[in-house]
Amino acid sequence: MTEPAWTPDEAAIRHANVTATAARLGLSSFREFHQWSIENRSSFWADVIDQLGINFERPPDEILPGTPLDPEWLSGARFNIAASCLDGDPDRPAIVHRRNGADLTVARGELRDLCFRFAAGFASAGFRPGDGVAIAMIMNLESIVAYLGTVLAGGVVVSIADSFSPAEIETRLRVTEPVAVVTQDRIVRLGKELPMFDKVVAAGAERCIVVDTGGDVVLRREDIAWDDFMGDDGVGAVPREASAPTNILFSSGTTGDPKAIPWSQITPLKAAMDGRYHQDIHADDVVAWPTNLGWMMGPWLIYAALLNGAAFALYDDAPTDRGFTSFVADAGVTVLGLVPSLAAAWRAGGALDDVDWSRVRVLSSTGEASNPVDYRWLMGRVGAPVIEYVGGTEIGGAYLAGTVVEPAFPSQFTTPTLGLDVRILDDEGRPTNNGELFIVPPSIGLSTELLNQDHEAVYTAGVPDADVPLRRHGDHMERLDSGNFRALGRIDDTMNLGGIKVSSADLERVITSVPGVAEAAAVAVPPPGGGPGRLVVFAVIASDSEWDAPGLQDPMQAAIRRDLNPLFRIHEVVILDALPRTASQKVMRRSLRSSYDG
Repeated sequence: MTEPAWTPDEAAIRHANVTATAARLGLSSFREFHQWSIENRSSFWADVIDQLGINFERPPDEILPGTPLDPEWLSGARFNIAASCLDGDPDRPAIVHRRNGADLTVARGELRDLCFRFAAGFASAGFRPGDGVAIAMIMNLESIVAYLGTVLAGGVVVSIADSFSPAEIETRLRVTEPVAVVTQDRIVRLGKELPMFDKVVAAGAERCIVVDTGGDVVLRREDIAWDDFMGDDGVGAVPREASAPTNILFSSGTTGDPKAIPWSQITPLKAAMDGRYHQDIHADDVVAWPTNLGWMMGPWLIYAALLNGAAFALYDDAPTDRGFTSFVADAGVTVLGLVPSLAAAWRAGGALDDVDWSRVRVLSSTGEASNPVDYRWLMGRVGAPVIEYVGGTEIGGAYLAGTVVEPAFPSQFTTPTLGLDVRILDDEGRPTNNGELFIVPPSIGLSTELLNQDHEAVYTAGVPDADVPLRRHGDHMERLDSGNFRALGRIDDTMNLGGIKVSSADLERVITSVPGVAEAAAVAVPPPGGGPGRLVVFAVIASDSEWDAPGLQDPMQAAIRRDLNPLFRIHEVVILDALPRTASQKVMRRSLRSSYDG
């Protein structure tokens, strides 16, 4: 059995939120708490809502009416979730932000005023509750103000990552039709200036609200500068029903447009609950997680921190080097999230050498499969657990995680998250320890609709018969003899590259646009010893082409950078005479993945 890399001491167990809540409920362990949470889901979520201090204009008639696959959480309630984020002591820190090398601390009251000024600008511009406002920029103070201000005004945030190409931005604008796009003139990363406003305009944005960072751009007649958009405080938060959408995020499917997933007013409760009980966020914590509002961990960070009374830290440059690791120390970060590739970069570059991370008490990892060697090193170096965390946009958080009251094992999950359970089934629908993982609903946070696909077809149609209703998620999971879990990738053709989900079909569509490429199959292959998947392209070359594998990699990479996402990097191109196929002519990507020995 693998030895844990970190074991909690009595002080850590006493300090944990789960310890206090379990004791109050008369439960003696985390395992008892988890069992109680799935046997008493209404009571569990009612307690979560009370602990988070959610304010209602009209309280719910019931916590959980409906059925497991069609719940009606908090029926009859009217509230505004962003308003609860901004309650509390106005003098307490809300955001610690390093921008352009200088630190800015924003108090809770100041953040509240800025968000209500944005909400006033929303109303003055003629926008109405239910209108969408896209945010396409880095995660900085203005993007947070735009996010919460839009929700305060009853609007719906459309999340777009700053790294996307114009084509990917255009897809998201086409699907959601926002009334405006909040963006910035340019982005500066590692000393390199990258256009942002120009990219959004190229994507077809009809109206932009533009933050000036010193870039040389000329606004169009229909655009407005950030300072001119901001209104005067005086508007109130717009109360809406629990099921009202507040955010549309995107997650790649196996083909075509990305899935457009609405987060409702209650999805933040899942994020905040996970943060409270799995990452153990307290009101005196400072939480940092290098991410973006285009991915679920951006909104997750806002809600998990603010609804638990904590502050969060933002850094406006790349998190890969000593600039970021020094910021973590200077900002007093106590809970730090990361993706596994960051641990590898810090280790290889010596970014933690002579850096004081003694205040960091919890690390957490999501986005991609982790490397156990890197994470054992990280836990040993910092003296804190890595809470492994796996889930999805359509969950509002995780379905498997760890806790600070149990030993932490590198690259392993110790438990289903509170409030839900899981099943692992083989291809015949029988229980197994190595197969496809299914979620046992209901849980606050689980999506109930998709804007551009059939939700039932994606998540519940054709799931195996079982003793309980099941919901498909698509991950391949192994339950170890210890009872812990280990992720083995995706069951379908969606892969995870650098923390970003992308379908094989989308990659192959772009790759085969390179002249001379007849067919291609894109697969993610974990390196020896485990870790983040590496993109390997298997290609069949046209008979009249003289391409070789090394020569093909550059034009394929250029096509991906131009038409999909520059963050997707090809590890290797392998040329084949033909792609292996099933009798029904489906490409056998699993066979390609298992045969690769690079």
